[in-house]
This record gives sequence, structure tokens and C-alpha cells, in this order.
Amino acid sequence: MIEVQDLSKNYKTFTAVDHLSFSVGVGEIYGLLGPNGVGKTTTLRMLATLLQPSQGTALVAGYDIRKEPLEVRRNLGIVNGGMQVYERLTGREVLQFFASFYGVEGKLFEERLEWVTHLLRMDDVLGKLVREMSTGMRQKTVIARAILHQPPVLLLDEATAGLDVFARRALLDFIAQYKALGKSLVYSTHVMSEAEEVCDRVGFINAGKLVYEGSKSEALAMGKGNLERAFIRRLEVA
Repeated sequence: MIEVQDLSKNYKTFTAVDHLSFSVGVGEIYGLLGPNGVGKTTTLRMLATLLQPSQGTALVAGYDIRKEPLEVRRNLGIVNGGMQVYERLTGREVLQFFASFYGVEGKLFEERLEWVTHLLRMDDVLGKLVREMSTGMRQKTVIARAILHQPPVLLLDEATAGLDVFARRALLDFIAQYKALGKSLVYSTHVMSEAEEVCDRVGFINAGKLVYEGSKSEALAMGKGNLERAFIRRLEVA
């Protein structure tokens, strides 16, 4: 579902992403792992067609991010930690507004709203004003607006940032549920314990380069049962 091919992003004196290549299969969760500032967010922003690559390209659901950006956007959702939501609207109004961008309206919107409400257990969110929501409620709203069009690809970038323990658990449980629907996900984080729980394969990124890629079990074996230790060990031998 995702094919990243020699992807780079250069600024005047800085290379944020350096010839990155990886793939994500159907129904797979790929962990793009590394500390803050190593190129994870830049990579996802290029995949989401929010940034133009300096070199290389990527296919998302078969569509080229350079040549077919509109089709790419139709086939993916993106969730960032700390995403903002319109505070004067109710949860339902937020979702209805964003669903209209994808032509999800009328009866189809009501069907998708029922689906996402059940999936995320957010009955208590729909009628509440955003400014009155807890952090967890806001994050559910952010996730719901990203998946109302049921995209085959979902990008999550430090999606648990700022969440309390209950909201974080709800998000990680949702990720497993969305994968079970046959969807493909990229889970970008510096929190290795989260990746240990949800990912099938992992790629370690440092200074914009992919320094390791393998199954989660292979990475855990390298780190003697710990992804954080595996990441540090891989950088020590690089």
C-alpha cells in the first residue's frame, strides 16, 4: 500500500530526509522509529503531499505523491499529536464538515458516523462542544475525522503526545482494530514501548536515513527483548 522510493527532502544547509526507501504491505503496521528531529514528521508530510520531495517519490495506494496528490489524499488519513479542532463546533459538526471534503454526505455520512462512533466508542462526544471536551475526547474527534472516508492508509505521527493514560490506551486499541479491517498504517514515534505493542515491522531512522529495517521480532532479538536497546545498539555499530 505504500512504496517509498529514494525519498529526500533538502533545505538550504540541511537534509531532513536522506534517500529513504521502505514499503508497507496491506494490513500491516509499520513503525517509523527514532528520536525527535530525525526526519519522521517530514517523511509523513511528504507522504501526505503536504511537502514536495527534493528527490525520489512514493506510491500511496498505487498513486504517486508527485503526480497524483489529490488521489493520494483521498486514500489516506493522518493523525498528528496535538492536532487542533474547531472549538465552537460540536463533535458531530466537526465530523460533518470534514466528511464533506470527501463527498461523504447525507445517508452515507450517517452510516459512516454510526460506524466510527461504534469503533471509537464516542457517543458522548458527538453533541459536546469541542471547547468542553477532555483531551481524550478531542483526540477521538481527530481520529474520527481522519477515517470517516475509510482510507486504506492511515499515518500516525506521535499520535499519543499529550494524552493521558486512558486516552493513550484507547488510541492503541483503535490501531489494532483498524488494522483488523485490512488497513495499512505507519506509526511514527519515539516511544519504543508503543511500537513494541502495535507494529509488525519497524524501521529505525536517524539523521534522515533509514539505519535498520526488519520485523519487530528481529529487532527485539537484536535488543534482547527491548526496541529501545535495539535502536541504541544499531546506532552504536553504524
